Amino acid sequence: MALPNRLNQRWSMDFVSDQLASGHRFRVLNIVDDFSRECVGQLVDTSLSGRHLARFLDVIT
Repeated sequence: MALPNRLNQRWSMDFVSDQLASGHRFRVLNIVDDFSRECVGQLVDTSLSGRHLARFLDVIT
């Protein structure tokens, strides 16, 4: 895979999940620009549906 040579050429996405002491689970979607290594966005919620994710991506692009 070729390395990106400018901003916003390629982003990486990763889901992380954890649990609060109360037992409530939550998920975090991290989006990172591969060129700058800057966090482009984070979406945190107890439930991340495809529709919710699509709306978020529309906002940050």
